[in-house]
Amino acid sequence: MYLGCPVSQVTVINWISARQLRLRPDLAVCITVRMNLYIAEKPSLGRAIADALPRPHQRGDGFIKSSNGDCVSWCIGHLLEQAEPHLYDAKYKSWRVEHLPIVPSKWKLTPKPDTKKQLAVLRKLVAEASTLIHAGDPDREGQLLVDQVIDYLRVAKSKRKTIKRLLINDMNPAAVTRALSRLEDNSDYVALSVSALARSRADWLYGINLTRAYTIQGRRVGYDGVLSVGRVQTPVLGLVVRRCDEIENFVSKPFYEVLAHLTTRQKESFQANWQPSEACQPYMDDSGRVLVRRLAENVVARITGKTGTVEKLERKKKRQKQPLPYSLSALQIDAGRRFGISAQQVLTACQALYERHKLITYPRSDCRYLPLEHWTQAPAVLAAISQTEAGLQAAVDGADSTIKTAAWDDKRVDAHHAIIPTQRKFSSDRLSDHERKVYQLVARQYIAQFYPVHEYTDTRAEIVIEGGLFVAAAKTVEIQGWKSLFTDKKVADTELPPLKKGQQLDCERGELIEKNTTPPAYYTDATLLAAMTGIARYVNSAELRKVLKETDGLGTEATRAGIIELLFYRGFMQRRGKQIHATDAGRGLIRTLPPDASEPDMTAHWEATLNAISRRATGYDEFMLPLVERLHEMVAGSVAVTPVALKGVEAPSYKKKKRGASTGSRTGAKKKSSGKKRVSKKKPGSNTGNRQAGNKGAD
Repeated sequence: MYLGCPVSQVTVINWISARQLRLRPDLAVCITVRMNLYIAEKPSLGRAIADALPRPHQRGDGFIKSSNGDCVSWCIGHLLEQAEPHLYDAKYKSWRVEHLPIVPSKWKLTPKPDTKKQLAVLRKLVAEASTLIHAGDPDREGQLLVDQVIDYLRVAKSKRKTIKRLLINDMNPAAVTRALSRLEDNSDYVALSVSALARSRADWLYGINLTRAYTIQGRRVGYDGVLSVGRVQTPVLGLVVRRCDEIENFVSKPFYEVLAHLTTRQKESFQANWQPSEACQPYMDDSGRVLVRRLAENVVARITGKTGTVEKLERKKKRQKQPLPYSLSALQIDAGRRFGISAQQVLTACQALYERHKLITYPRSDCRYLPLEHWTQAPAVLAAISQTEAGLQAAVDGADSTIKTAAWDDKRVDAHHAIIPTQRKFSSDRLSDHERKVYQLVARQYIAQFYPVHEYTDTRAEIVIEGGLFVAAAKTVEIQGWKSLFTDKKVADTELPPLKKGQQLDCERGELIEKNTTPPAYYTDATLLAAMTGIARYVNSAELRKVLKETDGLGTEATRAGIIELLFYRGFMQRRGKQIHATDAGRGLIRTLPPDASEPDMTAHWEATLNAISRRATGYDEFMLPLVERLHEMVAGSVAVTPVALKGVEAPSYKKKKRGASTGSRTGAKKKSSGKKRVSKKKPGSNTGNRQAGNKGAD
């Protein structure tokens, strides 16, 4: 302090003689310097903001000061967390049915133990700052994360009214500088914050109460473990359990196809497939497969040696547009399919590429479109790709940066845009194997925007033989276009001889092909993530399925990978090679819960409503009040259930993860003691079933 003014806020006028100033020395004044405080979500983003501010910089413990007096500080992910039940009332330390449901009348947040020091740094800087600038990640969780800190520190209303919002999707200096010139009012994003707050509290209510309720019931049949329930993780587990049951109960059945071997009068040969008529429906399954061998044998006998006629011939020129750039889920699915990389490994690689290497834009995006202004940056981005990844040099050389695809659409971009490479040049040899593979995927998908559309001609011939319909098809590539970039997507020509309507053909023979129905495949990381993203396919409600078809899924881009890993960690799922199997504990839990707890309808409805809140189409109370009513019903229903499916099932044993681990969750499980396998008997804290460390949300 200097004359009552904090040194960090003032410039002190040098002492000048009293004669010159006609002032007494003790009346010397201090001039306050206005300080803008940028509060970033994480240190890496804070450093990127500081790099765009005037130098030289003064680096402190948890902050960076610019030469113009502005300061940048940061959170470390969540500095605050929902208070555990016993902090509302000490009696909740004991898990008892009569306490449920626990519904706080006034919600509390508590500082996370390992981030208290940074919270103290922010407390001091917030008090000194004249203007606060919110620089959380550009999504609803990033909005809430910083808003909660500002609220927790009791910032004065007058200062809160002046808070600005800084939205950064790309941590390259040029992009950060542009974002700094486009500050918005933080008040414009209140609805986004309220949406995240509603989700956070709803997850707490759902996870805390149902985890306690079913864990208590599990003990009635001797299950000595935690039955963790979450509004996203449990439906995901339900998908896996039902798929495993379907596979194990599957009974293979033979089905039959008929192939006609045809020749033209010029002795050109080709084949056509039989298309069963409506009269065959009684002998077919729901998928249109013929199940009666005698029917197929009859068709073979009738067409062999007979004449067929080309009744219809269609040739259509078709165009296949370039694939859109990646959202996080689309990238995780592709990386899983191509390289066998798990969703969590892709997310980890993305974070490193974004934060450490600054080679890609903001990765936790659910958008696959780009702002129109980014199109003008294409030459620089393409040049950076060729310098960073030598293996893509030829692809860049073939790109035409004047092509503008449907990906460039301001109307389809909200808080953040698709994941694309940045203009930074860097040697990919310095990346890890996963980082390099993920960068290659992102870069190739971006390059594809500057290749022509794929053009081809489809030919379809309908041939009638003895009253039966047979179809032959061919595809002729006219322009390979963007598909030339992807070896697994290149299309080879399939040919038919020259045909014309009314042409007579000889059927040399019919061929019966016997096949067997196969069970669905076990989920892999890629296919389970795809199921979470396209959850509308698994929703029972037709109305909700229509709403969710294009927009929503189970969980968020930021949490899906962590949810999958969390279910492995808690022992409800296990990997067998690339396959994902439910364990006995996972099956027992799903069979104990009511159907709506393990099916995606409810959580999909949540996501739709939460998105409506963020769009100001509905409000907080309209979401929370029905939820609390339903929670009372579900807790009451749990008491009436005896979880016989868990009788005799051994609870999974797992080590307690360190706080902050990317896929861990504070469950209160004890570490295994040396030399003896033990199952945790300790009751979990309030976060069991509803929080994942390392992810912004709790699902």
